[in-house]
Amino acid sequence: MLPTLLFVASCKEDIDEGNLYTFKGETVESYLANRPDSFSNFNYILKRAGMDKILSAYGTYTCFAPTNDAVTAYVDSLYDDTSAKIEHNGMTERSLEGLSDSLCNDIAKFHLASSEVMAINMQNGMTIRTMLGRDVNTSIDSVSGNTLVNAYSLITKMDNEVENGVVHVIDNVIRRSNLLVTGEMSSHPDLFTIWKAAIDLTGLEDSLSDIERNVTVPSNAATYKFYCPEKAILGYTIFAETDEVLRENGINNLQDLISYANSIYEHCADAGSGWYDYYRDKGVRVSTGDDYQSPYNCLNMFLRYHVVKCRVPYSKLVTSYNEVNSVPLYDYFETMLPMTMIKTLRSAKAGAGKIFLNRYEANNTMTDQVASLGSTSMHQVVNGHAGIEVQKDNIQALNGYIHPINGMLTYEEWVPKGVLNERIRMDFCALIPEMMSASLRCPTYAEVKALNNGVSGSDGNLNGDYVRIPTDFSPEHLMLYNGENTRLLYLPASTNWFNYEGDEFNGKGTYDVAFRLPPVPSDGVYEIRLGLSTNSNRGMYQFYLGEGTNNRTKMEALDIPVDERIAISANQDGTPDVTTGWCLYTLLEDLGVESDKSMRNLGWMRGPLYFTTKAGTTPMRALTNNVRRIVTRHNLKQGDNWLRIKSVLEGDQWQPYLDYIEIVPAYVYNNSRYLEDMY
Repeated sequence: MLPTLLFVASCKEDIDEGNLYTFKGETVESYLANRPDSFSNFNYILKRAGMDKILSAYGTYTCFAPTNDAVTAYVDSLYDDTSAKIEHNGMTERSLEGLSDSLCNDIAKFHLASSEVMAINMQNGMTIRTMLGRDVNTSIDSVSGNTLVNAYSLITKMDNEVENGVVHVIDNVIRRSNLLVTGEMSSHPDLFTIWKAAIDLTGLEDSLSDIERNVTVPSNAATYKFYCPEKAILGYTIFAETDEVLRENGINNLQDLISYANSIYEHCADAGSGWYDYYRDKGVRVSTGDDYQSPYNCLNMFLRYHVVKCRVPYSKLVTSYNEVNSVPLYDYFETMLPMTMIKTLRSAKAGAGKIFLNRYEANNTMTDQVASLGSTSMHQVVNGHAGIEVQKDNIQALNGYIHPINGMLTYEEWVPKGVLNERIRMDFCALIPEMMSASLRCPTYAEVKALNNGVSGSDGNLNGDYVRIPTDFSPEHLMLYNGENTRLLYLPASTNWFNYEGDEFNGKGTYDVAFRLPPVPSDGVYEIRLGLSTNSNRGMYQFYLGEGTNNRTKMEALDIPVDERIAISANQDGTPDVTTGWCLYTLLEDLGVESDKSMRNLGWMRGPLYFTTKAGTTPMRALTNNVRRIVTRHNLKQGDNWLRIKSVLEGDQWQPYLDYIEIVPAYVYNNSRYLEDMY
């Protein structure tokens, strides 16, 4: 029996007639139309949804095409679904003709992607964004080697290439969960009996129910024609120990889990000996009692540290773009336990390809020598802290994901003082959970253009497939001052950019924006750096730092404004650039160690060796296209800290550039024994 289905009202597609093209071979649409014995039912649904013209047009598409038998079986299941809130799911009769327009829209778009995905790329845990705005996941059956979509629909005939994409034939209509994350957990009693009992006891289910929120589309959005989300997609990702993993750790029932949580968190905020600075600074008394719904209760804290407030499929737990060979890939996610983070890491050494949580590597941002990555002084796992492996099951719910994990995930002392006591480098896009939940972190140009009905936007000298961010898109993480006059634009990843993880934020207008910074792991002094790509269009900006507030007057100005219009000279004789101190480190016997110190004295750093130019092989350390600006050294509490960036030049032609941020403890940047590594 199918669960209750939620449907989005259908909307008319605006076809860009300029995209229409006369093909000599078959298109996606003609491939289906020419094989009515196999696909007439699905093609009927496509026509009802208005997608047939799109699939006949110039572009690049992936179509998962269910057979006639598959569609018939699915239509019957919809009509017979007694759990649906609307009788027969709104169908007027048991037939294709009985489907509502909304159903046709949902079915059609959930089987289409605006990019070409060949079977060879469909690895375990791969995520494909559909035109419905929801993802599908691919998996490989360990016995047969067959490829499945959403663990149910078998691809029976792969890689049918057509003029505008590829068609994969499937034996079942792709199913999508319409249960919330907690409901989806209940549907897997073989995995999460104890976890679900803990959620029920703590009352966390009510805190895990958000799906979306309306946002205000700027009144001038139509002027610039960029894609602008009309809703903020919300959701959750739960990293959950299975019953089997809990039993392996001596936890056989809910009471055992309560006792375990108490043993971990009872003293975490104690004065002098605790490690959870945020709760200690607030004077919180952590509870081991039966007040399980209190956020200060140990069981409640245990669960909250497992939950991230955005939707993250397995394939996006770490983001890969243009890294040099043999580096570990990593990202950071803030959890629902206030002011705490989880580090995700895909190892490049032992367990290569696997994703771990809170893998603790000694001196992972430091070295005692000018050495290549993998030297004996870097990235050595601390005994007993190899990390918690994330399984590739990719259990998808209506509003998020559940990832089974193979070990106990806890926020113990060694996490803030070890795992996170490093140079934290985060892409600016990663600071906004709504971007991740909407699959807007590192989409392709084609995907953004498809969301924008095939239209590219323009704002003065900025043209292309940008995403225009509404002013109220992420109020907990982003402030756009000056209303619609601050136009914040997100540019997806491209092989043409010199960026960390490929993407960037630009902007136009009377630019004034603030980002909530990721929480620091402990109270202390930190250095804040920004990755910059300078050119004559960038402008000049004043940076401010302050606690979370809408009152700009309470934010402290940091040093003098930074002029991003400077041109950095790469003098071939090795002499340093006058403004930044940058020079060709490859010409120096010490590989630039001393010149690095000179640059820092001027407030600048080279780009890291970690990533390359244009998805190529030349690391950014060797180029002037991406450098780092040291914005401030500041005493930060483990609480809300916001960074504001304000244009100080008149006119709106300037293009601010926001790529990545580094938050570096004094232990790293001011270490008397070790060097900060060049990666």
